[in-house]
Order: sequence, then structure tokens, then C-alpha cells
Amino acid sequence: MAFSLFLMPITIATTYVSIYKLIPDYLVTKRYGLFALYSVYTFIISCYLIMLSIFFSLTYLAEFQYNNMNPATRNILYVATSVYIVVFLASAFKLLKINLKHSEETKKLETKILETQLKLKEQELHYLKMQIHPHFLFNTLNTMYGFALRKAEETPEMILKLSNLLDYLLYQSDKPFVALSDEMAHIEDYIALEKMRFNKTLNIEFIKDHIPKDLKIAPMLLLPFIENSFKHGAIKNGVLDIFIQLKCSGRTIFLLVENTSTKPEFSNKGIGLENIKKRLHILYKNNHKLVINKTDDSFNVELKLDLN
Repeated sequence: MAFSLFLMPITIATTYVSIYKLIPDYLVTKRYGLFALYSVYTFIISCYLIMLSIFFSLTYLAEFQYNNMNPATRNILYVATSVYIVVFLASAFKLLKINLKHSEETKKLETKILETQLKLKEQELHYLKMQIHPHFLFNTLNTMYGFALRKAEETPEMILKLSNLLDYLLYQSDKPFVALSDEMAHIEDYIALEKMRFNKTLNIEFIKDHIPKDLKIAPMLLLPFIENSFKHGAIKNGVLDIFIQLKCSGRTIFLLVENTSTKPEFSNKGIGLENIKKRLHILYKNNHKLVINKTDDSFNVELKLDLN
């Protein structure tokens, strides 16, 4: 017991140097050369102090009588091993605490980064939706204005369908997802509006195959493709031809939109299509395929959307 009092200051000092200087200043900061160098210095000094403690034990406790010494204190290797076991355990505990703290800080940082990225994506999506709103509204109001000028009998029906579309545009499109059947219903309303506007100059075919009721997609994702076919489609031989096919296979959606075009100068980089490309990239980055083809007399869009 008395001999342990001689070793305690050495053990405490060696442990303190290890956990408060060597590990945080050199090992954690990956200054391995200095860590090894100062560890050797610490080992040499602590060994010297251990030998001094054994000498003082022989002097004061055994009164210079070797046989009076505690058997445990006679073995220098045993004494040194006891000290360094304590230092090793304390150092290991310190390293564990540092690693746990580092892991926690890394996790918090990763969480903050993910939250920031999510907020940026949400802001970008909101911005893209805000672009769609006036773009779509401007086109539909123009159609309605033309009917009002002609004082057409279809104007009330047109106003009703436009009201449904605006309700979808202003309220439903803020939802992250809507039923595919809802998107289809509003596509049909939009087509009905355009039929009134084009009258006999429109030849449109809309084919729907196997549309499950439980499928959900991002709102206003398919409608801009249909709108684009009317906006940029050209009347050829007195008729604007539009072909639309929407079908599902399992949880995969296939959309095909074709329309006549006689505008070689037309570019597929309008606001509407570029907007949809960006939304598809954000929402369905690796789960969609969009192909746009333009020829001298036709324009077609093929979209494959995997909802799995």
C-alpha cells in the first residue's frame, strides 16, 4: 500500500501526458512522427521515475534491506507493466471518447448538409412550380379571351373547365404528389378547352391504357407536355394533328406526345420543357428517360417514368 503511493504520482503524470497531450495534439491530428518521438520520451522518463520509486521504496520502506521489500516491488518489469496498463486503459478510454465525439459531430454535420440540400431542392422545386403557374395561366386566359371576343356559346363550359384547371394549378400542385388519375382528368379538361378553341382545325387522339388508381406522381408533370403540343404544334393542311398515348406497366408510366410541326426554327428549349426537365431531374433523377425528337414536319416527346 505504501509503495503504491510512490507510483501514483508517476502513473497520474504519465496518464495525463498521454491523454491530454500526446493523443489530442499529435495522434488525433495525424502527426504520427511527433507522436512516436514524444511517446518514446515519455516512456524513458516514466521508466526513470519508476526506478526512482523503487529506490525510494528500498530506502524508506525496507531500510536498505532487500529482503524487507514487498515481492511485487522487486520486479521492475512487473511494476512498469502495472503502471503502463493503467496508462493504456486510460488512453484507450480517451480515444474511445474522442471517436464517439467525432462520430457524433460528423453525423450532425452530415444531417445539416442533408437538411440544407433538401431545403435547396425544395426551394428549386417551388421556383420551378412558380414558373409553371403564370406560364400555364397566360395560355389558358388567352384561349378564354378569344372565346369571349366571339361571344361563343361554349364560354360558360370553358369557364367551368378553366376553373377546375385553376383549382388544380393553385391548390393541388402544392402537394408533393397527386393521383395519376387526377392529372389525367385535368389533361382531359385541358384538351376539351383546346378543342373548343381549335374547333374543326384540330385532330386529336388520346389513348389511355391500364391506368391504376393507386399510382401517384408529382403534380403538373405530364400536363405541360400536352400544353406544349398545342402551343408549338402547327396546322398542316388545315389541321393540327396531335397524338397522345398514356399507359402503365406495373409502376412504370409511358407517355407519348406527337404533333405536326412546320417550324424548323422552333427549339425544344422553351421555358416549359426546360422546366419539366429540371423537375424530372430533381424528383426522378435516375428513374426517368425523356426523349425529344424534332423533324421538319413533326415534334414528339417520349417519357418513361419508373415510380418504383
